Amino acid sequence: MSLPSIYQHKFAEKLTILNDRGKGVLIRMYNIKKVGVADLRGRGGGEAEFICSHSNRNEFGAVRWPCFQLKLSDSIQPCLPPGTAIWGEGCGIGSPVTLGSRSPGAALSPCSHIAELLFFLEQLRTLVHRHSAVIQRYHIQYLARFDALLCAGLFQNLTVCPEEESIIMSSFVSTLSSLTLKQGVRWLPRTLGLGSFSPPSLPPTQAYTSVAKAPMQLRESPDVSRVMNLIMFHSKMLDSLEELVVETSDLSAFCFYVRPFEKLFALTMEEPAMLRFTIAFPLVCSHFAHCTHPMCPEEYPHLKSCSLGLCNNFLEEIAKQATNCIMDACAEQRKLSEQLLPKHCASTISKARNKKAHKQPPKKGEPERDKPGAESQRKDRIVVTNMDKLHQMLSELSLSVNHVPSFTVFEHVVTPAEYLSSHLETRLNRSFVWMASYSQATQEIARPSEVLAGLRSYIAFIQSLGQFTCVDASRIIRNVLLQQTQPLDSSGEQTLTTIYTNWYLEALLRQASTGAIVLSPAMQAFISVPREGEQSFSAEEFSDISEMRALAELLGPYGMKFLSDNLMWHVTSQVVELKKLVTENMDVLVQIRSNFYKPEQMVSLLPRLTSADNVLKRMTIIGEILSFRFMAQSGLCEVGADLSLRGPCKVTLSIFELATAAGIPCDIDPALVTALSNLKTDSSSPEEEYKSACLLLVFVAVSLPLLASDPFSMYSIEMDGYSNNIHCLAKAIIQVSAALFTVHSKNIETHLKEFLLLASVSLLQLGQETDKLRSKNRESISLLMHLIVEESSFLTVDMLETCFPYVLLRNAYREVHRAFLLSKLPAH
Repeated sequence: MSLPSIYQHKFAEKLTILNDRGKGVLIRMYNIKKVGVADLRGRGGGEAEFICSHSNRNEFGAVRWPCFQLKLSDSIQPCLPPGTAIWGEGCGIGSPVTLGSRSPGAALSPCSHIAELLFFLEQLRTLVHRHSAVIQRYHIQYLARFDALLCAGLFQNLTVCPEEESIIMSSFVSTLSSLTLKQGVRWLPRTLGLGSFSPPSLPPTQAYTSVAKAPMQLRESPDVSRVMNLIMFHSKMLDSLEELVVETSDLSAFCFYVRPFEKLFALTMEEPAMLRFTIAFPLVCSHFAHCTHPMCPEEYPHLKSCSLGLCNNFLEEIAKQATNCIMDACAEQRKLSEQLLPKHCASTISKARNKKAHKQPPKKGEPERDKPGAESQRKDRIVVTNMDKLHQMLSELSLSVNHVPSFTVFEHVVTPAEYLSSHLETRLNRSFVWMASYSQATQEIARPSEVLAGLRSYIAFIQSLGQFTCVDASRIIRNVLLQQTQPLDSSGEQTLTTIYTNWYLEALLRQASTGAIVLSPAMQAFISVPREGEQSFSAEEFSDISEMRALAELLGPYGMKFLSDNLMWHVTSQVVELKKLVTENMDVLVQIRSNFYKPEQMVSLLPRLTSADNVLKRMTIIGEILSFRFMAQSGLCEVGADLSLRGPCKVTLSIFELATAAGIPCDIDPALVTALSNLKTDSSSPEEEYKSACLLLVFVAVSLPLLASDPFSMYSIEMDGYSNNIHCLAKAIIQVSAALFTVHSKNIETHLKEFLLLASVSLLQLGQETDKLRSKNRESISLLMHLIVEESSFLTVDMLETCFPYVLLRNAYREVHRAFLLSKLPAH
């Protein structure tokens, strides 16, 4: 016989042996089943009757154990009513089983109250782990003071007890009696041999009584078996408490029935009364680690990913539901706070005045609005408001989130509160941006004060979350508000800082450059100029003192710095264009600077300048931008009025930067200095840059008389400015010159004196102008000299007096006031 045939013969013999053994196992199973069913029917169907009486109730705990004892075999189905559903999660049954139905797909929907059962099961496990020391102390005393006495009395009453068994039992009793709390429990299993129920650790007494023809038979002394089994259980409560907990309450079988488990969770989330028990589902995921086995290491990664993924999905859904509830409550609070806004009191004031004047209200007026606080007045407490429902739902979900601070799933520590915090941060960021109601297409946006009022109502409710949940509300608020001061939030979406920066640049300042919006120093705000056929927003509602303060509170110092940087970018772009114009007129400007005191040559040089109007227009735009920045910085300064620079400090640019960050005005704007210093190019030398800066002031000074011919250059007493915003030239000239000469480390005062001299000479020549159109608004333009001196800390009225007589300014103010009074007289 060849070698392969020998192997085949042996393999066939093994198959025959296995087949015989398999038949024996089947026969044994049939006998057990037959005996079990006969025993069941002999008892009259007590368990079946018990299940029948509770089949239509939710008393799952009472039905569970008889069901599991019956094993759901086909033989007992005739004893049960058809349609009885049992959920056997403890025995590894992962889906509802309908008794009386042969098809596996015929299953009823699971009961939502299973979540309550799982929750209390987890709570019992937690209590056992928490009080394990108490349990061990109790059982070690129980073994020494009860079990030892019980064994001693039982062994003494034995009718047959050989000498060897007697010695073993006496030693057993003495060992139990000698147990004390000071000795501890570590050596107990090794001494008694009762560490577990596995055969290798059975006590010697069992070995002696189990041999054939033993003098002492256990069947003749059943009490010995019961007592020994009781002692083994008590010993397991000492050394194998964790194994006992896993053995009695392990729910790891759900790992293999993910879909039914998820459906049960979804059903629980739909039941408001069961929301407090939803945390049981993530906790059950911590049981899945018991499914692993050292013999199957390849299953570990799959089970780990399944457990963590399922736990993460459950917690995400719980946090999402809680966040939705919180945000709905915040929205309700915002609606209530909106009723207290000043804009809603106009109708109330109007009604009060009409009532005082005994006027009849209009027949077709606006519908009656409820007064703030009317929602708190209820005649019947049974009436449930939307806010009551939200608070109830939030309380239920908070009980779920607060149940455990953290738990472990496959060596990963899971913190439920962090899921809620993460969702809250994301939703709050989106809600704050949504409150701005920004539309890029129509350039519509909410006023900063209204957004701030809504934001405060949101924050007030979030701060009250400490009464419900264990989340750190202060940390969430700080993180969200800090993200709103940045260009993008943690999700990469736009923030309030980006939205308001874009709107003020693209809507307000762009229209100011076209003349549709005018800066009013008297009102300290930009105001809209009404024009026929054009619909424009009310600029004063977005730029007055209260709105600038609200904007500073919304954006904070970081957001205001971002706004300032964007404003400086537009300023530098205008300065670049101005330098190009200076370069085009370089030769003429050099001659004007050296011959400004020679009227004959100035008459021939001035007409040779090109783009003088463009220079004034760009300088005006720079002034508008810097004026708006000054208003925003003033709002920031008012917000942080309690913070101020104290003590002696050296006047340097670093101090200016610190002051600017707090909104404190400085003689030299550090942001503008930084922006202009970055304009230096490698192609031009510092001397050329310095020369260009000097000639820029010359260009502006000699171009001022051109403004007199503009009909919009009339000084307005009511507005304390000009309709074409040329009063912004004062801030532009002072701030830009100070920054330019700081960059080049030159004396600012010297160059400003030169500018005053050139501008004075140019304006004085308007008095000799024969063309009345070119000198129409000469008095109004003369007031610019006074505005420039008031704007600068480097210039004084005495300096102006040396080159421009103050009597001319006095006469100019008188003429402007006279023209204003004449315009107010009624026409005849």
